[in-house]
Amino acid sequence: MVTPPGYIGVPRKGHLVFDACFESGNLGRVDYISEFEFDLFIRPDTCNPRFRVWFNFTVENVRETQRVIFNIVNFSKTKSLYRDGMSPVVKSTSRPKWQRLPTKNVYYYRCPDHRRNYVMSFAFCFDREEDVYQFAYCYPYTYTRLQHYLESLERRNLDYLQREQLGLSVQQRRLDLLTITSPAQQNPEKVKKLVVLTARVHPGESPASFICQGVIDFLVSQHPVAQTLRDHVIFKIVPMLNPDGVYLGNYRCSLMGFDLNRHWQEPSPWAHPTLHAVKQLIVQLSQDPVGLEFYIDVHAHSTMMNGFMYGNVFEEEERVQRQAVFPRLLCHNAPDFSFSNTSFNRDVVKAGTGRRFLGGLLDDTSYCYTLEVSFYSYMAAGSTSPVPYTEDTYMKLGRNVARTFLDYYRHNNFIDDNKLQIPNHINSMEVLSQGRQGNGNGNGRTSGSERGAERKNQSITGEY
Repeated sequence: MVTPPGYIGVPRKGHLVFDACFESGNLGRVDYISEFEFDLFIRPDTCNPRFRVWFNFTVENVRETQRVIFNIVNFSKTKSLYRDGMSPVVKSTSRPKWQRLPTKNVYYYRCPDHRRNYVMSFAFCFDREEDVYQFAYCYPYTYTRLQHYLESLERRNLDYLQREQLGLSVQQRRLDLLTITSPAQQNPEKVKKLVVLTARVHPGESPASFICQGVIDFLVSQHPVAQTLRDHVIFKIVPMLNPDGVYLGNYRCSLMGFDLNRHWQEPSPWAHPTLHAVKQLIVQLSQDPVGLEFYIDVHAHSTMMNGFMYGNVFEEEERVQRQAVFPRLLCHNAPDFSFSNTSFNRDVVKAGTGRRFLGGLLDDTSYCYTLEVSFYSYMAAGSTSPVPYTEDTYMKLGRNVARTFLDYYRHNNFIDDNKLQIPNHINSMEVLSQGRQGNGNGNGRTSGSERGAERKNQSITGEY
């Protein structure tokens, strides 16, 4: 609870109570500046003071119509999408759907009161006294949410989905591995391609989890494109590479303060157990007769718009051209993916990343990419203003990534167009919409439960 300096007595309504002692929460300190203004300090990543970006906290004991300005004063990065219109997300107990704050209420500037460091200030007006409000850097996706999601998949008893525990984190959290492919007995002689996808090596990059779930949702669906992919491809997916960091509310590091995406060359089984287990898996798969063709590591980017990819640099022009095929096809399928932002490099500081290390380990028929997506928005074709991402549009990008594999394998003739079991009126350009169609009651009217949902999803404008 934050009260005015020198205040003694029973706390009153409007004496704000801040809390971040929950999963993926992060808030280090709050300073009372005035009745209307508070300085907020991000807690650094555990065992690593360098990284202070992710925040996620609740505020309660508010007074109706109470106006405040919150200043996040100790960001460790100077470049930020807050300069380009990004805003924090907010929800409350009576409106549990995350929403972005109005851009006009958010300010990003050098502050003379804080040694000219960059400060992000946002103005907000609380409108419901009984609500608990939650503010975050971006839409959170917790370890527990992932576990519930994977458990729900397991309960479906799909014969083409296998979940296994690949290992445990330092704090004994599960490192999950999903394998998605049609059972071998259906066509034992068929040769399949192998694709590995990982996400959340950087715990604060929560959009990566929404993309990963979009990939999984599509691949386990009954969509004809997904069925064809399962018949021809083995997908190995590690949805959360750094479960401790996610749980603790870190931005970049593991429990012990390591940026795991700089330790691929020599991961320690005791200091980096999840990375060690994933590397062992990939090395083993690379020696399999099937051969590993794709490795994609999913991230979120704090300074750029759109989705885009990083790839490796090669001497052979033919290999360079082959590596560009998948990003070009994804650009065709996903309106928020930018091929012009996609780049191929061998930056020295990236030497310990999964993309760089595995690019050197695997043979010249394999492709290693980092898939990045903006924390904020994308520029749609022909538009001059950015379109902010939502949880749903992040997942849609994941579905578009999944279905791009069909286009890729048709492009290189691994999947024969003449043998495709896809009706003529369906093609890979059509993403899943079935999940959106089952929400109505079939008569075009709004039910009582839907009206309740509408109230829950009312806007939290925070208008000042």
